[in-house]
Amino acid sequence: MPLDIVVVMDPIGSIKIAKDSTFAMLLEAQRRGHRLHYVQPGGLSVRDGTALAKVAPLRVRDDKAGWFELGDWSTLAFGPGQVVLMRKDPPVDNEYIHDTQVLGLAQQAGAMVVNDPQGLRDYNEKLAALLFPQCCPPTLVSRDNAALKAFVGEHGEAVLKPLDGMGGRSIFRARAGEANLNVILETLTQGGHSLAMAQRYLPQISEGDKRILLVDGVPVDYCLARIPQGDEFRGNLAAGGRGEGRPLSDRDRWIAAEVGPEMKRRGMLFVGLDVIGDYLTEVNVTSPTCIRELDAQYGLNIAGLMFDAIEARLAA
Repeated sequence: MPLDIVVVMDPIGSIKIAKDSTFAMLLEAQRRGHRLHYVQPGGLSVRDGTALAKVAPLRVRDDKAGWFELGDWSTLAFGPGQVVLMRKDPPVDNEYIHDTQVLGLAQQAGAMVVNDPQGLRDYNEKLAALLFPQCCPPTLVSRDNAALKAFVGEHGEAVLKPLDGMGGRSIFRARAGEANLNVILETLTQGGHSLAMAQRYLPQISEGDKRILLVDGVPVDYCLARIPQGDEFRGNLAAGGRGEGRPLSDRDRWIAAEVGPEMKRRGMLFVGLDVIGDYLTEVNVTSPTCIRELDAQYGLNIAGLMFDAIEARLAA
């Protein structure tokens, strides 16, 4: 039975379709005969307790010369028979939180929201990894610059990052005793007012920061290793990293088995794990990417797996 697929995303006119996982999901939904509705950016609202969205009918095609067409705008009340794809990129700021609260009302009205809005609020993508400490490298989260500096001294070298970044932004590699360490920490913690994360530096980053995709708690058989280029230590594709597909290792599968059941329990149907060497570093739940790259390299249909899971949940 055709479903109404309502997508909350960043402006569709500015995406790069060769790399955009949301676009892959839309292509698959359309292929299955579902109806697509594009939410105008900032178009969620509530009236008298009813969650609403300003939407336009959407058609997509895999053509970089013109990949979407929108129909006329109207107001949609959320309810049964709808699947909402919440795919807006971080930062998870107040406006993002407010949108998840509106989508919580949509969920109560009978719509299925992917990923679950409560989980989107609960799982900071840096902190969520620490729910599985057995999988993680030594890590400290603190506002205390002295404690963070001591952590760098203890391990000799560390990666320092804010809790609300994405795409490799504002991530620092720091060595014990270096002259800029104090100012790096002061900047990240905003003078001791904001939490920052320090993780032991993992030299295996030279072999790639692996993105492992979970679909309803089950890992895709291949990951995308994002390999730093030139003098850059960050592997993020947004920071210039090169994507190389690889089969999952035994350790990758062990990490996925540790994390996957909890993600499934919390309604997080599509999740991206970041793994460097043998260690989990982040759990991405807002808008994980790498579908298009893995599909192209291995002839997969990862969005198809996701819609299989969605339709199975609805049938159940």
